[in-house]
Order: sequence, then C-alpha cells, then structure tokens
Amino acid sequence: MSVNPRAFEAGPDPYGRTWEVSLLWLQTAVSIRHSDSVDVKFLLRSGEVQMEKVVALSHPDLLTLSRNTGRPITDPWCMKLAALHIRRMIETQTDMEKNLVTCPLADLENYDRLLEQAASPSPVSQRSTPQSA
Repeated sequence: MSVNPRAFEAGPDPYGRTWEVSLLWLQTAVSIRHSDSVDVKFLLRSGEVQMEKVVALSHPDLLTLSRNTGRPITDPWCMKLAALHIRRMIETQTDMEKNLVTCPLADLENYDRLLEQAASPSPVSQRSTPQSA
C-alpha cells in the first residue's frame, strides 16, 4: 500500500463517498496542548462536506514501536502512520465524529507492518529455463 501522506484519496466510506485528504501540519503536541504526542492534522473533503481531523500519535507508543522495529522516529514515518489511520477511519467510520483521535499502539504496529510490506520489493517470479542436455 503506497500512500502519499500529504495528499491522497480514501474510501469509499460506508455511505459510498470518496474523500480527498490533505495534510495540514505535523507538530509535537506538547507545544500546543501539553500532550506527549505527535499531532498530525488533515483536511478531509467529499463534495460539499469538509472537516478537519487530528491524529495524535503517543510519543511513548512511538518509542516502543521504534525500539521494536528498529525504525527511527521521523516526520515522514509519523505522517504515513497517521495517514493510514485516517484512511481506516474513513473506510470504517470509526471515530469520525471526533476532531481529535488517538491512534492505539496496536494500530500503529499494524500500520508499520503495512508500510514495511509496501517498501519490500515484490518477489519476482523466477522463470525456469530449459537446461541443456
């Protein structure tokens, strides 16, 4: 699954709508709401409907995931994790009534596996060649 976390389409949602999603910003939440997390804000649009969502990624959870996977905590990684969470929210309508959602560690682990699979080269089918007799 390849996701450009800055601009992508998600859906359809349970109502058949496709959403255009745009990254607005990524910021450490301690500076804006005294939370030990990374906040990633998105703008969602579908037709005339527009809304903003903030995905909060717990810093302790990111540290655990980083330690378990060997990945450094970077802005691009956090944006991709949050984008995958927004995509799941849209497709399932989970937490869509909320403006600020916290992504659980189990979901972060799942999203990281998806990112790892997307980054892995596709297995190339090996064609057998007839051997000379």
